[in-house]
Amino acid sequence: MEIIVPEVGESIFEAVIAKWHVTDGSKVGKDDLLCELETDKISLELHAEAAGTIRLLAQEGETVKIGAVIARLEGADSQSQPAKAPIPAAKAEETPVQQKTEPAPETTPATPPATKAERQPAPAQAAPQPAAQPEPPGTGLDLPKKADDERVTRVPMTPIRRKIAAHLLAARQQTAMLTTFNEVDMSAVLDLRRQRGEDFKSRFGVKLGLMSFFVRAVVTALKEFPEVNARIDGDDIVYQHFYDIGIAVGGEKGLVVPVLRDADRLSLAEIEQGIREFADKVAGNRITLADLEGGTFTISNGGVYGSMLSTPIINPPQTGVLGMHNIQKRAVVVDDTVVIRPMMYLALSYDHRLIDGRQAVGFLKLIRDQLEQVEAASLGL
Repeated sequence: MEIIVPEVGESIFEAVIAKWHVTDGSKVGKDDLLCELETDKISLELHAEAAGTIRLLAQEGETVKIGAVIARLEGADSQSQPAKAPIPAAKAEETPVQQKTEPAPETTPATPPATKAERQPAPAQAAPQPAAQPEPPGTGLDLPKKADDERVTRVPMTPIRRKIAAHLLAARQQTAMLTTFNEVDMSAVLDLRRQRGEDFKSRFGVKLGLMSFFVRAVVTALKEFPEVNARIDGDDIVYQHFYDIGIAVGGEKGLVVPVLRDADRLSLAEIEQGIREFADKVAGNRITLADLEGGTFTISNGGVYGSMLSTPIINPPQTGVLGMHNIQKRAVVVDDTVVIRPMMYLALSYDHRLIDGRQAVGFLKLIRDQLEQVEAASLGL
């Protein structure tokens, strides 16, 4: 039985063998984990379809094409069918076009008379050119690079990290990105979680987090400011009347942004359940391309890492991204009185080609107002 690199998406043509979980010649059982593969978009695991002895044909860290055979499983159950490799396209030289030829004439035509140009004498040869002088040492452009010493370690970027780097660089170069800031008093949200969190978990089987409140507030703001939910396509503005919200999730191999589909139709409990499922998939390297594709707006929570303030980067072709941050108790003025409140800074990065400052500020203020006025009825208990 051949172990091949499976097809995982139309735009993915190769993968890197990130790690073998078996050794050459070892015995494996059905459904045992064989290896982890990394592409420029996702990581995935390959499992044995039957029991047998594994023979490795590719090395850890090697880049392999989709459909390539990377191992063989000897002594596998004959009833188990291996995945089929894609059929390669036929080469042009394998199917030559037959040309119809006419028989050559029996007599050779007379040689035509020489033209005037042919009767002219051949020109004299150009004088010998002087030999090229050797380039002085130290002036060449292809100088050898200094070898790394024992104080550094050089490793190649993984496909996912290369893709992230290219995507972020393109976002900075291809958008007119600006960022506006505001702050929100999180007292109402935290009080609601403290008072009804246990009831919520008992009823829906999932913890009441912060992200569901932000998703709900973002959807309301997107409906009020449709430019923030739109995208630019050439010289056109495409207004999207659906709300697929990307939730940035950090994993061991980089940041991924799975998408909550039709978030405007989801309850707080369904939002929390969706986020929990994404987090489990990322932790188990089970995230799929279908989970990551699309999205009209993104939310990134740097506060889970302790970030107090940052400027998130737009995820093209989206035109906006909301950055959440750490909650800190700060002195604020309420009704001319200085009080201590749990405050969070919010950051909205947006594409100024489509969104004006007035819209960006209004969008962020509306999110703030919704979070500061949240009510228990929104929990659906």
